[in-house]
Amino acid sequence: MSVSSLSLRNPLLTPAQISASPSETLGLSADLEAEMRAYGCHLIEAAGIVLRVPQVVMACAQILFQRFYYVASFQDFSLRSTVLGALFLACKVEESPQSIRNIINVVDILVKRDRGYPEIVTDGYDSEFYERKNEMVIAELQILRRLGFNVQVELPYGLLVNYLRSLELTDHPRLPQLAWNYLNDLLRTPTYLCFQPETIACGVIYLAAYECDVPLPKSPPWWTIFDANGQDVVMVAKATIAIYLYRPSRVVPLDHDELSMYVAGTLADHVAAERDRRWEKARAEAEVESVPPDSAGTQRDLAAIDVSAGYGSSVSSPTSRPLSRAHSRSRSPLRAQQQQQQQQQQHHQHHGYRRGPVHHHPRKQGSSAGGGPPENSHR
Repeated sequence: MSVSSLSLRNPLLTPAQISASPSETLGLSADLEAEMRAYGCHLIEAAGIVLRVPQVVMACAQILFQRFYYVASFQDFSLRSTVLGALFLACKVEESPQSIRNIINVVDILVKRDRGYPEIVTDGYDSEFYERKNEMVIAELQILRRLGFNVQVELPYGLLVNYLRSLELTDHPRLPQLAWNYLNDLLRTPTYLCFQPETIACGVIYLAAYECDVPLPKSPPWWTIFDANGQDVVMVAKATIAIYLYRPSRVVPLDHDELSMYVAGTLADHVAAERDRRWEKARAEAEVESVPPDSAGTQRDLAAIDVSAGYGSSVSSPTSRPLSRAHSRSRSPLRAQQQQQQQQQQHHQHHGYRRGPVHHHPRKQGSSAGGGPPENSHR
């Protein structure tokens, strides 16, 4: 992805980079690399939805993530740290900043949910949180360094809307939304690194029109108007179809140790044992922190608490036993921020720092000194 001169166009992969990535050169299989790329983009997209960042932030982070692993390898840089660094960097590039703590906690909860671990948010002061924080900062610097600080990302969403208007397809009940969905799904593949946005937009229109049985102009070919090549358009459509034929495995390695376990075939057993260990620890901590058993009402409240409270998930935990601190710790960062603001407002009201108009009450002539503040005290 070397660029000889400054350009606002997306840097594309060279044939040598497409044929052999750094991870494949070091012995990683092509299937495993594709699976890790797809899962990393899945974490970025899911975290962006929870953080409520714009779509452009999630797309930028996924493209930076894909670019990085064509100049670096999964053996040298773990998947989890790169996901954190790419999302953190994309929030800055697209001027939608998020706090480090929110990004770490959201990604951590998503990983725990995928693996069936107890969804307990770290408190931000333990060693695990500081380890993730250091990984994020280092990964951000590594992405900038490896990409030569070229974080320019040109997306095809605007082109797609203009092309649909030119082809008079915006009023179709299915085609525009279907083409938009294809653009989102293609972010999990290296397609954005192989073709320019014009070709990608034409490719998803071609496939969406085929799925909806909508004829497109053939004489001359409609894609020539949009500066696209017919063979490239078909290749983008085929890459989109391949996404839905892919069946990912349940466990994807997140760091170097897990990658070694995956190669040895022991990662699934390790994750299962770790799941049992964490749930046993969580149940033990819940029993220690719970109130005395003579309070039947409290026990009923604990039984009603969902371990995924605060994240709006319908995915049930692998065990039916709830955690006593799930209600207070398994909450979204946005909800925690709202609760903190409410506490600050209550504190200000308690100490007399009320917001609102200030009513002046001038002191009467001859009143005592303790009758109230002087008139100029409100100025």
